Amino acid sequence: MPKLKTRKAVAKRFKITGTGKILRHSSGKSHILTKKSKKRKRGLSKAKILVGSQAKMIKRMLPYN
Repeated sequence: MPKLKTRKAVAKRFKITGTGKILRHSSGKSHILTKKSKKRKRGLSKAKILVGSQAKMIKRMLPYN
C-alpha cells in the first residue's frame, strides 16, 4: 500500500497534542484591533480544541501525526 499524503495546508494550521486532541487558532487577531477589547483579543490569542466531526476530518488529513 502506498504512503498517504499529508495535507500541507492543514498541517500548517492545526497541531495535534500528545493525547490526540487537535488545537486550532482563532481568526480575527491580525488587524482592526483597536475596536476590540483587551479581553476579546486575549481570548483570540489562545488555542482552542476542535471537537466532533471537524476533528475527525482533520485527523484524516494528517495521517502521520
